[in-house]
Amino acid sequence: MLELCRTVRMCIGEPGPTGAGTPPEMTRRSNTYSAWPAMCGLGRYYELDVCCHGEADPVTGYFINIKHIDTAVREHVLDYLQDLVAQPGAGATVALGETMRGIVTRLAEPLNDTVDRVRLHLTPRYSLETRSDAMDTVTVRQQYEFAAAHRLHVPTMSEEENRETFGKCNNPAGHGHNYRVEVAVRAPVDPAGHVFAVEELDDAVADAVINKLDHQHLNHDVPQFADLNPSVENIAKVIWGMLVGKLGHLGSMEGVALEEVRVWETEKTVCGYRGE
Repeated sequence: MLELCRTVRMCIGEPGPTGAGTPPEMTRRSNTYSAWPAMCGLGRYYELDVCCHGEADPVTGYFINIKHIDTAVREHVLDYLQDLVAQPGAGATVALGETMRGIVTRLAEPLNDTVDRVRLHLTPRYSLETRSDAMDTVTVRQQYEFAAAHRLHVPTMSEEENRETFGKCNNPAGHGHNYRVEVAVRAPVDPAGHVFAVEELDDAVADAVINKLDHQHLNHDVPQFADLNPSVENIAKVIWGMLVGKLGHLGSMEGVALEEVRVWETEKTVCGYRGE
């Protein structure tokens, strides 16, 4: 079984010939990589990842044409999101869990029930994902950052072995990183179609993780690394341990479960951990 994922970018805003909500037929498709409908003036920018499962045709090598995914999103999801955004007070009243279910449902028939999951990026760092076989839950992903120093050093290894293994990262004075952390939690959708407010997750992660790691020397200031080399792998596992079991209740929502922690040490190096 193959999985094919396609990202569709779109801009939504106030309706009218000068707004981002200008009818799509009035905007050129000259740069759909950036977004279509295109941004005109001020508006909202969204990305929707659509992941489908299927078997490839032995002749064409396709199991689904990516153009069909683009068309399905723009014909069946775009108007749906535009209508939601246009509601008075939409920022506070839209039921995001129900919105995600609505997206999956609207794509099912035009994509021949091949949709496995969809992920809506509400900001570059915050997204919601729903699986077609589990639409009573949503995976919420939010990203955070902290700055910290560390030294990669193993006391049971010789100085030469440490220098050979860790290179400049074995500098006795340590060195610093601006770490980026993504926390993914799986949450139930309540009877009204809502999931918890992301600010609740922000508060919990700040209390349990960021406030304890930010501007610290991990080797000296963080008890979890007293006998543990603070590699990005171990940092991901430690952050998981700091969060697991503490996110079961967010706001008025119960049944929230930690799904994954991802840590970027640099833009080129990321490590994820999903528990044992």
